[in-house]
Amino acid sequence: MIRTLEHKDARSLVTRKTQKLDEAERIVAPILHDVRTRGDEALLEYARKFDRFEGTSVRIPVAGNLSKQFMNAVEVAATNIREYARLQLPVEKMVEYPDGRRLGQIVRPLDSMGAYTPAGRYPLPSTLLMNVIPAQEAGVKTTCVACPHPSPEILGIAEWLGVTHFFQMGGAQAIAALAYGTATVPRVDRIVGPGNIYVAAAKKLIAGETGIDFVAGPTEIVIIAAEGNPRWIAADMLAQAEHDLDASAILLTTSRSLAEAVSAELEKQLAVLPTSNVARPSIDNNGAIVIVESMDQAVEFSNDLAPEHLALHDASLLGSIQNAGSVFLGPSSPEAAGDYASGPNHVLPTSGQARLRGGLSAADFVKVVSVQEMTREALANLTPAITTLARAEGLEAHARSVEARQHD
Repeated sequence: MIRTLEHKDARSLVTRKTQKLDEAERIVAPILHDVRTRGDEALLEYARKFDRFEGTSVRIPVAGNLSKQFMNAVEVAATNIREYARLQLPVEKMVEYPDGRRLGQIVRPLDSMGAYTPAGRYPLPSTLLMNVIPAQEAGVKTTCVACPHPSPEILGIAEWLGVTHFFQMGGAQAIAALAYGTATVPRVDRIVGPGNIYVAAAKKLIAGETGIDFVAGPTEIVIIAAEGNPRWIAADMLAQAEHDLDASAILLTTSRSLAEAVSAELEKQLAVLPTSNVARPSIDNNGAIVIVESMDQAVEFSNDLAPEHLALHDASLLGSIQNAGSVFLGPSSPEAAGDYASGPNHVLPTSGQARLRGGLSAADFVKVVSVQEMTREALANLTPAITTLARAEGLEAHARSVEARQHD
């Protein structure tokens, strides 16, 4: 049964279970090195060892069949994901200032990306949509998908999206191949998508060699509600809990009666939930209902947690939210809608990283490059400031490069 805690006893929830990345890094580091030095030979060895791969090349045809009903659902979701991705893109602009400076930015897409698509306990075709569509909207030409056990739906969506390269590979060896490149797998500019602890550790180690989105940990949701439908709230908590044994679902409420009703609903729904073998230990070990004294206290606690998903049953609280990967406003906005079809991305920061950034965005696949142009008069006006600062740093050539233009 889920724990019910007083706010004063719930501070331990802010300190999440830390992933044992140190141990995972020690395991994956030799794999990364091996794939970097031996390329396809090492990649195939690990694919056969860990993924039961039996082919001669990890690159496979991008083709699959989708039922009409499934295709209709994909089209609805993809349309909304594309619309939202376009909203996220920075725009090119140039501004002319009265003193003769012309400043602005150009926006250029990355050349290539790699989308890691999990296929362990649950194959996740929705993650393929979330990974690839923002990159396409950004203008990325080379899209590479890595998936150790692609389902027909994953392959079918990849074909429909026009994915350029599909590789049947997973784990640290897939991250290494995408980061360093092999004869078969092109080196990509950014690797995105969730995975297990070994994928997370590999992404952490190769960050800097290529771009990554973030190092993802167990999925999580926080719900803040002073009142509401206990059945809906319990269902939302279980939707998160069924992802993984380490997933967490937390309700923050001022109402003891709501807390009791949600706790009872969780037990009732778990009794008939097909995925209760995962959801039950997740709820029992990582879930919690926290009784707070006020909604302000709930918001403060949530901001400390910086949850991946935050559901606010009272939309007026939004202005006080500082840290969250994605926010769901009102009782008719379940987190599951965001997982699939409402538009915003479901690849989100976990383990408190929402203090630093939001979810995967089309903006992650572009470079914003500054542009500046000055008239002679504008440069002359800036010369005293430039030369004074340059000489204070001991960089005489910097100062002279500006002064030279004042005398010729």
